[in-house]
Amino acid sequence: QVQLVESGGGLVQPGGSLRLSCAASGFTFSRYPMNWYRQAPGNERDLVAGITRTGGITNYADSVKGQFTISRDNAKNTVYLQMNSLKPEDTAVYYCYTSYAGVPYWGQGTQVTVSS
Repeated sequence: QVQLVESGGGLVQPGGSLRLSCAASGFTFSRYPMNWYRQAPGNERDLVAGITRTGGITNYADSVKGQFTISRDNAKNTVYLQMNSLKPEDTAVYYCYTSYAGVPYWGQGTQVTVSS
């Protein structure tokens, strides 16, 4: 079955960095685009970044352009989100997402808290 497992979240001070990972299994990872979303308390789940199958094209929410970088390693079936210059407003649960055979799949999420 399709599984997406995020890791790498935690507590970081403003200005710090974190790298999130999402390990995928149960489907041919290299054939599918991947996305990162985030959801802060009381807010909707918003798209943060996306990457095409080969990694050749990426897109970002305006709020994280120049701050976050999405990448993937198809040999490791893993997608990453490098987050730099973190701000308190980046605090959220971060989710990995893909759509396989028309069905949406989400990971369990990883908490990122930016606070001094």
